[in-house]
Formats: sequence, C-alpha cells, structure tokens
Amino acid sequence: MAKVSIPTPLRPSADGQASLEGAGSTVGEVLADVGRQYPDLHKRLFAGEGQLHQYVNVFVNDEDIRFMDELDTPVKESDEIGIIPAIAGG
Repeated sequence: MAKVSIPTPLRPSADGQASLEGAGSTVGEVLADVGRQYPDLHKRLFAGEGQLHQYVNVFVNDEDIRFMDELDTPVKESDEIGIIPAIAGG
C-alpha cells in the first residue's frame, strides 16, 4: 500500500484524515482505491474516468507526475503520493 497525503482543504472528504493508504502499482490505481474508500474525495480529485481535475496536482516523492507517466506513474509501497490543489487568487 502506498501512502497518500491529503491536504487540509480535502480532509473533510477523507473523514478528516491527513493521510490514507491505497493499493495499486500506479498512481491512478492507488488514487482509485482511495476514491473507492472515500467517494466524496474521488469526486474532488477526478473530473471523469481516469482524468484528474485540472486544479489537482499530484506528486510522487516530490516529483510532479505531469513530468513522469501521469496517472500511469509506477509506485512502490515506500512511495508517498502527495495531492496539492492549485490555488488561484489575486
């Protein structure tokens, strides 16, 4: 199981937890597993089947998955997946 860090704004969708564990060999599989456990969190992360909302940034061990294999990025049990919602303002 890979660890998924949940940012403060998304914690209400994860029963207030700061981190969760999900099963899978890719980022997409792990996030889908976490989403099955917490359906409201899944809605906040995914815009459609296998597509993250554009304001959701995901990192594996501080590496942005957009510069890797996106949701197909492989993960190991020792990896940490971080979810960072984009913040806009002015």
